[in-house]
Amino acid sequence: MHVPDGFIDAPVSAGTGVVAAAALAVSLRGARRELGGGPGGAGERTAPLAGLVAAFIFAVQMLNFPVAAGTSGHLLGGALAAILVGPYTGVLCVSVVLLLQGVLFADGGLTALGTNITDMGVVTVLVAYAVFRGLLRVLPRRRSVVTGASFVAALVSVPAAAVAFTAIYALGGTTDVSLGKVFGAMVGVHVLIGIGEAVITAATVGAVVAVRPDLVYGARDRLAAPLELRPSPLSDAAAPGAEPRPAAARADTAPADTGTAPADTGTAPADTGTAPAGTAPAAAAGRRRSLRPLWIAGLVVTLACAGGLSFYASSDPDGLEKVAADNGIDEQAEDHAAQDSPLADYGVADIADSRLSGGLAGVIGVGATLVVGSGVFLAVRRRNSGGTPVEAGASTASGPPATER
Repeated sequence: MHVPDGFIDAPVSAGTGVVAAAALAVSLRGARRELGGGPGGAGERTAPLAGLVAAFIFAVQMLNFPVAAGTSGHLLGGALAAILVGPYTGVLCVSVVLLLQGVLFADGGLTALGTNITDMGVVTVLVAYAVFRGLLRVLPRRRSVVTGASFVAALVSVPAAAVAFTAIYALGGTTDVSLGKVFGAMVGVHVLIGIGEAVITAATVGAVVAVRPDLVYGARDRLAAPLELRPSPLSDAAAPGAEPRPAAARADTAPADTGTAPADTGTAPADTGTAPAGTAPAAAAGRRRSLRPLWIAGLVVTLACAGGLSFYASSDPDGLEKVAADNGIDEQAEDHAAQDSPLADYGVADIADSRLSGGLAGVIGVGATLVVGSGVFLAVRRRNSGGTPVEAGASTASGPPATER
């Protein structure tokens, strides 16, 4: 649904540019909170994950899938980003992807960048996250519900973006086309595309939930709740009348009674110290579970999508391109300012082999998105007010580490 130059007139393009700039400013501020803390220092892990999510969205957007005769669709990614890394960070993820696609690959007009960010970044993220959180509030607390809610949220977000495009076109379309026809065609085809979006989003979220539920930002509170039994070992020492309390008391008093011998008193505190310490390192180990295995696995999948599977993507025009061609919306389309880019149209110039050219362009795009995205998110986290990212992680480290299990 990348809008090219010329579809929307200059005043409305400027207006959507202002809307996009405002949304990015708000998102930068909100992302500082999403990336700056959380249970067990979760925010510290979100920054590198957000860079990977942006690269993954770039890669999977190269995988156009057929949805109807002569029409294809691709992932928009707003729902996936919002659910995994948060709505503010999600807007930034999609915006980084759209910026690099426009500048390096001549995909999506440069004068239409504000329109694309507003439509594909802001609208999809807001709609998907609202639907996702709304479903989680009314449905049972189960992991399968998180996956199902992500499916519905992604499904709804794509036709919502189609409606948003129709509204923008109604304000500033450059051709005289019946809005009813545009609305019907856009929503109809993007409902079908939304099914593909929903499948990809639910599969990805479900995979992350299965191995690291603590990394699903939109469901941390839901996935953590059943595991808040972690304080129960501490209640042995703190809560009077707890079931294990008499045994603990005897263990504590026994060293006290035999404490006349210096050796015994020396060992007794060591034993009693070891029990809590035994749970503390375990909790700390849970909190400090490395993100590296998941990150590496995600990067391998991302590179495989961009560098290999993209060769088999459908070559049919996507939903917007098809609707534009069928209804004359593209009559005023303009040549892309970056059409002479060495990576234009997702191919490397001067490489004749289409498989190698497309695959290499995809890998370059993944690398660029990963570097730019990760740099942005790490910078945002470091600029968190008062330099609190580490402090936030430390302060919550003693909190319920259930999100890590």
